[in-house]
Amino acid sequence: MTGLHEKSVSSKHGITYYWTNVIKSDIALVLLPGLTADHQLFETQISCFEDEFKVLVWDCPCHGKSRPYDEFTYANVCNELDSILKIEGIGRAIFIGQSLGGMIAQYYINQHPTKAIGFISVDSVPFGDYYSKSDLFWLTQLEWMCKLFPNKILRSSMAKMCGATETAQKRMLAMIASYTKNELCHLMYIGEAAFIPENKNLHIPCKSILLLGDKDKVGKVAVYNKRWEQRTGFPLIIIQGAAHNANDDQPDKVNAIIRDFIETISKFLKKNC
Repeated sequence: MTGLHEKSVSSKHGITYYWTNVIKSDIALVLLPGLTADHQLFETQISCFEDEFKVLVWDCPCHGKSRPYDEFTYANVCNELDSILKIEGIGRAIFIGQSLGGMIAQYYINQHPTKAIGFISVDSVPFGDYYSKSDLFWLTQLEWMCKLFPNKILRSSMAKMCGATETAQKRMLAMIASYTKNELCHLMYIGEAAFIPENKNLHIPCKSILLLGDKDKVGKVAVYNKRWEQRTGFPLIIIQGAAHNANDDQPDKVNAIIRDFIETISKFLKKNC
């Protein structure tokens, strides 16, 4: 993967793999992929920023190379992330999380507010009392529902839901290729069901923006993002021509937004130093 080096951390739950460069910078970019995706999801962001900034991306526990991993919870996953950031000497970062990755970022920032100088949500959803009982119930039903689909149709449907472009769809298919059908269905379940017992109202004190693909039809992501913007005042930026993996569908547009966000954060830090 580009110029990043593969590393790992171990805990009693398993081994978590991550990739990073050797550059030291005032601002680090921590890239957190979504459910069933892995580090490849941010390939175009990495190639854009790796020569200028400290960049770190991982295979979230239970995903990609970070398998097997037991007891998937947000608390456990964020403990792994904190261990990685300590090893890499990352004291403050902009967290860029897609879908599940955005949820992990929120949980982590709430635990470690001084380590976050910015948060970019990419087609993610908020923690908090946004969800009806019906919404939460259907999250617990994902495993058996996914198993109803023939394997090829399941994978094809996931790729089309996540990507509006052929490039994004092909990448999604490549990222889920290593899972058996049963693994894929179970991962969909644990990734979503883990949210229910740990969901709570969180405080995100850093500057934040919400990105949403205009073609994102995954669940009620679009509805929740509009409510998120209304409640918090975080700017909601619609990415035209993008589905759930907006950063992969429209990398140039998203990278330009990220760069503008970094410049805003940099000016703020200089002004307040």
